[in-house]
Parts: sequence; structure tokens; C-alpha cells
Amino acid sequence: MQKSRTTNKILVHLLLILGSVMMVFPFIWMILTSLKTRSEAIKVPPTILPEVPQWENYRRIFEIFPFGNFYFNTFVSTLMIVVVQTLLCALAAYAFARLEFPFRNFLFVLLLSILMVPGQIFLIPQYLVIQKLGLLNTIPALFLPGLFSAFGTFLLRQFFMTIPKEVEEAAIIDGCSRVRIFFTIILPLSKSALISQGIFALLFGWNSLLWPLIINTSTEKMTLTAGLATLNGQYGTTDFPLIMAGSFLACIPLIIVFLIFQKQFIEGIAMSGGK
Repeated sequence: MQKSRTTNKILVHLLLILGSVMMVFPFIWMILTSLKTRSEAIKVPPTILPEVPQWENYRRIFEIFPFGNFYFNTFVSTLMIVVVQTLLCALAAYAFARLEFPFRNFLFVLLLSILMVPGQIFLIPQYLVIQKLGLLNTIPALFLPGLFSAFGTFLLRQFFMTIPKEVEEAAIIDGCSRVRIFFTIILPLSKSALISQGIFALLFGWNSLLWPLIINTSTEKMTLTAGLATLNGQYGTTDFPLIMAGSFLACIPLIIVFLIFQKQFIEGIAMSGGK
């Protein structure tokens, strides 16, 4: 019996190692390709390591495009999405989790139905709204449609429902209003869930591609993803090392954020039922 358990553990660990390698390999390949020449990147059969690391690819990306502007636009739009979306989702989630009002369950189901509809369906109505507001080719146009999330509301609602009602009832007896309970009790107790929601919002805002490509045609107002997409096919052929260098630079902030908050992120997902 002990031998069988040991064999099962070995097989499980081998499968986990294989899965980890498969997940990490594209990222490693991206870094290696960013250090190659264009001829090495398209060579058949492919070469794994560059003959001479081409560090100037990281310098060229800033010379060919206003990569600093791309970073700034992405940072501003993503920051607005993370802060405002997390706050609005928390307010809506608390209302659905704790407040009694007519048609609460119906409205919550209606909210969840948004998750069943492909996001591309909303592109034309959103574009027309932004056009009517005169916000085409502006930074606010990048983040306005992403200021609320049905998934974020569901995630936080599930977490709020795990908080004992007795905590709020004791606060109400002491004379606290609902607003004060929300900001001084519920939010401090929900740090892990809020961080999880914030990371999801960060990924959504930072990696958004289709909407920035549609709403902004000016190079100065593009985000990282839209700017990198314009490199595809530029100058006759696609410069894969240049694209990979830009992609790696675009990934660095997300990697840093996840490494810092990975414990809270995993805890928030587990406790909110998102797993």
C-alpha cells in the first residue's frame, strides 16, 4: 500500500512538472526570441539560443515607437479601471449580499446574464456612446467601458456572504450606518477578495486589445497591446524579435504585481468560491 502511494505521488509530481514546463516554455521562448536577429527568429529548423544576444532590440523598440507613451496610456487607463471598478463592484456586491430590496434576486440573475454574452456584442454600442460624447482618440475612452464588471460583482458578493451577519448587527446596535459599516468593517475584512478583484481588473485593463484598437487610431493615444499589434507586418516583414522585446517589457509590471500579491490573490479566490 505504501509503495502504491509513493508511485502515485511520483506520477502526480511528474505531471505537475510537465504542466509547469508547458506553461513556462512560451514565456522563455519569448525572452530568447527577443534576443535574436530577425533571420534567427524565422530560421527553420528553429534555434533555441541566440548566437549573439541582441540587447539593442530593447533600445530599438523605444526608437521606432513612442513606447513610453504606450506605457503611460496603459498605466493611466488600467489604474482607473482597477480603482473605480473595484469600488463600484464592491458597492454593488454588498447591496446584493446584505440589503433587502425588491427584485434583488432577479436583478442579480440579470447581472450574471451579462457573463453569458460575448463581449464583442457591446463594441458597437460602446463605440457609438464614446463617439457621441466626443471622446474618440482620448485616454478616457480607453477605460470608461471597463469601469464596472459583472464578474467582479459576483466574486465580491460571494466573499461578502461569508462574513458573519452578527458583525454587522452588532455595529447597527452601536449606531453605525450602512455606509460606515461598509467602509469601516466590510472592506477591511475583505482585503484578500478586493486584491483578487483588483488583479483581475488589472489583467483586463492591461491586456485589453480589441477595444483600444477600435477606439483610438492616434499612435500617441495607443496602449501597449494596440501599439505592439501595429508592429505586426510593419516594414515589409514582421520583426519578431522586436515584438517579443516589447511583449516582454509589457509583461514585467504584471509579473511584479502577482509576485507581490500572490498570497492574497490565491486566498481571495479560494474564500470567495471563485475556484
